[in-house]
Amino acid sequence: MIPIRNVAIIAHVDHGKTTLVDALLRQSKTHLGKDQLGHDLIMDSNELERERGITIFSKNASVIWKGTKINIIDTPGHADFGGEVERVLKMADGVLLLVDAKEGPMPQTRFVLKHALEMGHKVIVIVNKIDKPDARSHYVEGKIFDLFVELGADEDNAYFETIYASSKLGKAGLHPDLSKMQDISTVFDEIIRVIPPPSGDSQKPLQMLITTLTRDPHKGRIATGRIYNGSLKSGQEVIHINRTGEMKKYRLTSLMTFEGIDRAETPQASAGDIAAVSGIPDITIGETIADPKDPQALELIDIEEPTINMTFAVNSSPFGGKEGTYKTSRQIRERLYKELETDVALRVEDGPNDGWIVSGRGELHLAILIERLRREGYEFQVSRPKVIEKVIGGKKYIPFERVFIQVPEIYSGTVIQKMGSRRGELIDMQTENGTVNLEFIIATPEFFGYRSEFTRDAKGLGLLNTSFLEYRPDPGNIIRHEHGSLVAHESGITKTYGLVNAQERGILFIKPGVLVYKGQVIGQNSRAEDIRINVCREKHQTNMRSKGEDVGEHFDAPREMSLEDALEYIDDTELVEVTPENIRIRKIILDELDERRKRRGLI
Repeated sequence: MIPIRNVAIIAHVDHGKTTLVDALLRQSKTHLGKDQLGHDLIMDSNELERERGITIFSKNASVIWKGTKINIIDTPGHADFGGEVERVLKMADGVLLLVDAKEGPMPQTRFVLKHALEMGHKVIVIVNKIDKPDARSHYVEGKIFDLFVELGADEDNAYFETIYASSKLGKAGLHPDLSKMQDISTVFDEIIRVIPPPSGDSQKPLQMLITTLTRDPHKGRIATGRIYNGSLKSGQEVIHINRTGEMKKYRLTSLMTFEGIDRAETPQASAGDIAAVSGIPDITIGETIADPKDPQALELIDIEEPTINMTFAVNSSPFGGKEGTYKTSRQIRERLYKELETDVALRVEDGPNDGWIVSGRGELHLAILIERLRREGYEFQVSRPKVIEKVIGGKKYIPFERVFIQVPEIYSGTVIQKMGSRRGELIDMQTENGTVNLEFIIATPEFFGYRSEFTRDAKGLGLLNTSFLEYRPDPGNIIRHEHGSLVAHESGITKTYGLVNAQERGILFIKPGVLVYKGQVIGQNSRAEDIRINVCREKHQTNMRSKGEDVGEHFDAPREMSLEDALEYIDDTELVEVTPENIRIRKIILDELDERRKRRGLI
């Protein structure tokens, strides 16, 4: 039986994790499918991942190096995808911790590394991007050691093995001298030397834990996981043990292992290997495939609970149904519940008024789901994100976040002042080379809406990351940073003349020549109340001057609102309308008269 190593890769967003995996695949001369040859980043197979430069979904790859099979598992780089992280680490026996040689260990690194150390995984540190002119490898190595100690690593793990690399150049070595590096093979050699082989006995009864689900048009549901004990053969009978302990017998219709980044049919897979099976129609993540003669369930995967939710509903705006392929209640409901099959950190339940309450691990988690649905052709509307509260011993508890901010020193005062106004507790502050590193603890509802504000305050030069801390007693008097909106007074096409007059009252979100409807939010008011304003108004021609004169020269470029910006911006009287073509913000009650009557309790 061929020796196996199972290794997961941990890194913060944009530290070169996916680039390193690509370099390893190419170094090992792994056969790549023709659909991957045109891409620079093989593992970022999802369009959204390529655009954002982050890994969202766990992926598997496998290479053969000097007679040893190395299963490489790419992990998500953001705490909002904790459901993915938890499952990935269950498949591995060790991890590669990839850290930027300039930035050092970052907040999301801490999140995944903490889980890896709790599981007792052996860690190899890779200090990446040493080719950068401002790289500081030894300083970063010291910071990593501090992080290990802070996370409670035992003595064996605290004195970690270090590899220095430039994944972009495809080079690595045991010393930070780029000129002496030939290729990336040092990484393979250290994996084989340091990472222990998988535990498990091929002679024991079969036990396989399912960690990932995908769907195939021909094979149906494909379940991927690690074989802990025993072995699997193509076409054999197995027992599926679900979350409630119920057992059902099935016959596998296919058995696959990984070759490169593709799945390939195999006659047999043994303990320690990562395999994919089909033929079990109702299997879900965290469940066990066992031996029919002696079925024994493995421990279920414990996933962190969701902390925020929002309501999804059918698009009810005047433009509803015009821009999406899938827009009915049945289509949206089916798609949301289908997502539960592959995302264990997500919760969906039927809500009031034909809507659905969708709960997730954070704003990014739900924003990515919305963006994916939008790109698939779905049209719907969503409410303002709300925190999930708990009642423990008669007291109300709300989630708190740990917020990590890196910002140029010149802007740090503004950031501290803004976070202070949101009752953020500053627990650490370090200044280095003109950059300030800040760490805050803040209640999640008070943090809502600050990300886009931070981007503007730091002039795009700051970094902001969050991770869930814990539930704490509600301090009460949560400060809602409300704002007023500029709202379209009537439906029509926006005109420059009307927008120039509107921009004196605040910040606009739209440009001239855009079709808007009555009740659509077209900008942010500089004051706290909403203002209905006619942005379709046109300057009429007179006998003194033409109607186009003196119009365009004073018009400021509008602020472009991304999906995340829109979700952070809206208040409880507003919704985000999401279609494949547009993201709009609207009032829940479109008519101004109806809105006034509602405020007075008349409707």
